[in-house]
Amino acid sequence: MTYFVKNHYHSTVWVPDLEEASAFFARAFGRESKILGEYFGAGEREIVAGFPRDYATFTPIAEVQLECVDPTLLPIDGAQPRERVAEPHLGGLAWFVEGIEDLWSELRRRNIRGTDMSERIHEGEGPPLDVSSRPIIFTVPEDAGLSYEFCVYVSHRDPRGYPPVPAVSPSDPLGIECCSHHTVLTKQPERAHEVLVDVLGGRIIHEGRNDVLATQSTYIALADGVLEVAQPLDEGSPAMEDWLRGAPQDTYSSLTWKVRDLDQVADHLERSGVGLRAHTDTMIVTDPADSLGIPWGFSTALCPGDPRGIQATMAE
Repeated sequence: MTYFVKNHYHSTVWVPDLEEASAFFARAFGRESKILGEYFGAGEREIVAGFPRDYATFTPIAEVQLECVDPTLLPIDGAQPRERVAEPHLGGLAWFVEGIEDLWSELRRRNIRGTDMSERIHEGEGPPLDVSSRPIIFTVPEDAGLSYEFCVYVSHRDPRGYPPVPAVSPSDPLGIECCSHHTVLTKQPERAHEVLVDVLGGRIIHEGRNDVLATQSTYIALADGVLEVAQPLDEGSPAMEDWLRGAPQDTYSSLTWKVRDLDQVADHLERSGVGLRAHTDTMIVTDPADSLGIPWGFSTALCPGDPRGIQATMAE
């Protein structure tokens, strides 16, 4: 393979209001969010002269960056590619890729189409370009299940450094140690496996039923993280309802965090006004209505077969 995924760059959350999103992360996660202009910095780090620098915020949680985007603040070539969202929800996952030109060739070979930032289908031999003329690829959901994003690593795009240093702290009100996994709901697991395993080089580490979600799940290790490809089984279950909102395409549903103590999590969420969808001896799932449209998961264990092989420890 002449290309490889270096690390997870960010997870995108589409939101109607950036200030409300930042307030949620401050209240529920105890995390500060930075507007895009502050996150990237100035001078040589400018994206493109005149390009908006206030359409997104970045919030670091452990090794993950959450990028919240208000689509009404993001014009491309004088047009707004995406309509305003009424309710916040997860959008897609972005990764830094080494050899992105070869990745583009492989996607084309498999008839998986890609777009640029304006969501126009790109037909060229080389990959699409972003507004700063660097390669960027957004997969077409009809072909890949989701709009997965791939871009080249540029140091100022990721102030965490490479590899990212987990932003953990003993004072974290939720006791988060790392991201256990990202959950993608699907009725076409073979399509997700083609992208995540066959194209991107991920490795299946575990398969089985997820009783909390009522799904048949496959866990895939990819770069510095793990993805759960979960097929909803029960009609009327929250997972089935979450998938149906974007059907027949896949739904990037949630992130689950590895934590030290579930009682600490439950107590803090209650004080923060966040209700729960599920609460077992080993798992908590939040009510999306109280948590930025996302059923965040919290678990005291990593998924079976996690190649990181760690019980993550807090930084001193």
